[in-house]
Amino acid sequence: MQLKAEQLAKHLQDQCLPVYLLTGDEPLLLQECADLVRSAARAAGCTEREVLDTAPKDFSWEALLHSAAELSLFGERKVIELRLPDGKPGAEGSKALCAYLEQASGDDVLLVISGKIDRQSQNSKWFKALDKVGAVVQVWPVTARDMPRWLRQRLGQAGLGIDEDALELLAERLEGNLYAAVQEVEKLKLLAGGDNVTLQTVTTAVLDNARYNLFTMVDTALAGKPEATLRMLHGLRAEGTDVVPLLWAVAREIRTLYALQLEVEACQPLGTVLNSHRVWKSREAAVTRALRRHSSRTLGALLQDALQVDGSVKGYADGNPWDRLDRLLLTLAG
Repeated sequence: MQLKAEQLAKHLQDQCLPVYLLTGDEPLLLQECADLVRSAARAAGCTEREVLDTAPKDFSWEALLHSAAELSLFGERKVIELRLPDGKPGAEGSKALCAYLEQASGDDVLLVISGKIDRQSQNSKWFKALDKVGAVVQVWPVTARDMPRWLRQRLGQAGLGIDEDALELLAERLEGNLYAAVQEVEKLKLLAGGDNVTLQTVTTAVLDNARYNLFTMVDTALAGKPEATLRMLHGLRAEGTDVVPLLWAVAREIRTLYALQLEVEACQPLGTVLNSHRVWKSREAAVTRALRRHSSRTLGALLQDALQVDGSVKGYADGNPWDRLDRLLLTLAG
């Protein structure tokens, strides 16, 4: 069964299937979909939760089959949460997933949270088996064009309307960062004088933002100002900002730069490339400076560095995440 992300909540009100596969490269939306499934599974009687992460090198797919075979001490149902960051279980993982579906009783709920799954993998045996038994939810990124609509919907869920000029300013400021968008919606709930958000309300929220701002930090790094970038990063850390949304924003920017640079190196005009990727006019200068400093090779290396930061956050790579993020931003800015 194929479901859209916006259909999941209503679906779960009616039933909770034994398998859910959530796939995509938008972390916030994946997290929210996963929360919906976990909540529905708890309501259906799954009182325990077991997490299996395939990212560590020592992960064994036997763990999934053991989870299917073992019963808890009191016979309680559980959610088995399988994390598949790269979207490819490989031959061993494919066999294990198919075997799980054959031997599982159906009492537990298998929740697979995956990175984006390519077209070839969608034709694989394991994907089709999961799709047949459960539900597949593909989470698509919110593009610059879709951001106003997404924000209006999000504000509507919070009981707020918004004026067009206020929506335009808010969308331009957020530039696709959904973590920041959720925070801004919460802030606007407090600042709005009623049930409608005006341009003045958004302007107040923007001006009232912290001195060290996530968006400004990323743009400062793109512009090639390493010292100022680190000051902002350390300021955000001192304010108690979590490292995960910071890493998400930086990694997202590097991925975009990498895609842009590949097209530029293929002799596409820079202006055409920037337009095709919908780079905001206000950011074109900073993005262009970064492209002049970095080749696709160095940007590819930065993506690997970002993966190491993620590993240190999750505990399967050495080092302090903040120290690694320091070095990542220094390299990006330098």
